[in-house]
Amino acid sequence: MSETIEQRLDLIRNEMAKSNIDAYLVPRADEFLGEYVPPQNERLKWISGFSGSAGVAVILKSSAAIFVDGRYTIQVRQQVPHKLFEFYHYIDEPPIKWLTDNLPGESTIGFDSRMATYSWYEDSSKTLAKKKISLIEIKDNPIDKHWQNRPIPDFSPAMLLAETYTGEHSSSKRKRIGREVDKLGADCALITQLDSIAWLLNIRGVDVPRLPVLLSFATLSKAGEMVIYTDPRKLPNDFLAHVDDGVTVREMDELTAALTELGDDRAKVLADPATANAWCQLRCKEAGAELIAGTDPVLIPKAQKNETELNGMRNCHIRDGSAVSRYLAWIDREVEAGRLYDEGELSDKLESFRRELDDIHDLSFDTISAAGVNGALCHYNHMNGIPAMLEMNNLYLVDSGGQYLDGTTDITRTVVIGRPTDEHQRMFTLVLKGHIALARAIFPKGTSGIQLDILARQYLWQAGFDYDHGTGHGVGTFLSVHEGPQRIGKSGPQQELLPGMVISNEPGYYQENCFGIRCENLIVVRECDNDMLSFETITFAPFDTRLVDTSLMTPEEITWLNDYHDEVSAKLGPMLNEDDLDWLENATRTVV
Repeated sequence: MSETIEQRLDLIRNEMAKSNIDAYLVPRADEFLGEYVPPQNERLKWISGFSGSAGVAVILKSSAAIFVDGRYTIQVRQQVPHKLFEFYHYIDEPPIKWLTDNLPGESTIGFDSRMATYSWYEDSSKTLAKKKISLIEIKDNPIDKHWQNRPIPDFSPAMLLAETYTGEHSSSKRKRIGREVDKLGADCALITQLDSIAWLLNIRGVDVPRLPVLLSFATLSKAGEMVIYTDPRKLPNDFLAHVDDGVTVREMDELTAALTELGDDRAKVLADPATANAWCQLRCKEAGAELIAGTDPVLIPKAQKNETELNGMRNCHIRDGSAVSRYLAWIDREVEAGRLYDEGELSDKLESFRRELDDIHDLSFDTISAAGVNGALCHYNHMNGIPAMLEMNNLYLVDSGGQYLDGTTDITRTVVIGRPTDEHQRMFTLVLKGHIALARAIFPKGTSGIQLDILARQYLWQAGFDYDHGTGHGVGTFLSVHEGPQRIGKSGPQQELLPGMVISNEPGYYQENCFGIRCENLIVVRECDNDMLSFETITFAPFDTRLVDTSLMTPEEITWLNDYHDEVSAKLGPMLNEDDLDWLENATRTVV
């Protein structure tokens, strides 16, 4: 029988006592430090019940706390026992600051160095040292030791992705990135981000739900030679022929010895302190290697899609838009007929439309199907409780996407079920105005997403509102739906937006216990006249014009909306049957 969360906390505290530590950190991350983790690595969920994609638990001798960001402040209180945990906002009250405020001097904090970045380790160690608090590596993770009935890892084979989808052979990518490693004065680079490895080798896997990657680590030499550490059983027999010369496959448990070898050779190792785990870098350093701090050299080349990748993204978004439009048409017909469904049934119906499309592989994330009040939960998941029913005269928010062989989609539409209120129309229009302002932006080269974020928020700010999440995240090509380093938000890295980057445009508004609104399309950074940059919208599906109050819009905004809907109609019309086509023509009619 599985233990209760209280019993699990007691087990960890017993291990803490054996190691003589006063606190133990449990992040959401696993050793690969990605946003998504496979079920067998959901350690934070095991210890707390929290299933969100970001968070940290701090276990003390007689109490515990959990830290999440603004996306999960409501969800965490629904999932985590109040009597066992205190709740904090990760940004407003960071865990390390909280620990320095709540632990006496000479205390010790245990952590698994595989699940923390090297930069976090260094920064946290310095901060804690000011109060004489020590950060201690715990080699044997206590959760792994006590996790009964731990899910069994998926052993399905990886797939080889043809150049018709990637636009560049693996050997060309590896040599190109190798030259960048050489320019930085390194002998090799430590590649730890799963999507970077998949992109370099032109492979995709099924090891992580919704993320088509293979659990692995890799090193890439300045000559473009690559060693991948993974389970060789997951690689197809023709893998080596696919990647050509210069790739070696080793077992995952050979990584420790390999890092030691780098030290023995006094190698100069490029490693990203912000993305590669502390364990890898500490082992290199201990063995005698010289660490060269630098950004993962794959990030920017992967983010700047080539023409083959961009054409694939454009094509899959048209197919995806047809599925979304069929779904929205079906909802309208069912509501008109007096048939309402719960969030789970709705999510399944949308997935069924996507599964009919060419080159579909999977969903790109668990669909956010949120009726009424649940729409106010930014990352709501109907599978965490009892799915709610659609509510008449209220809003329904659906945020969804697909993984296709030629690209990745992510789209949010907010629709009214029945009749909208004046407040629904006002707030939707303010959100849409922000969406349009960002979509129409023209900006000079060197501009970062932080500089553009205000465009999407300005109308909400003027009305006294805001939203507690970023405005845009990068999107990969048949890879991560949340890709770095490009983003649009009030804070974060000052990464300039470069041609070929794909990013979301998704301002929102959330009224707790009432409704939520989000308007999301994907956009591509492109060059335009006078050495400036602009965005190309590649997502196509109607916005709900029943929620639009044109009296709040400028003529230019109305023109943009009508032009967008004309393009939606032209691209999707040939893919729809008669009933759905009639719906599309009505949904994209000109507004004045």
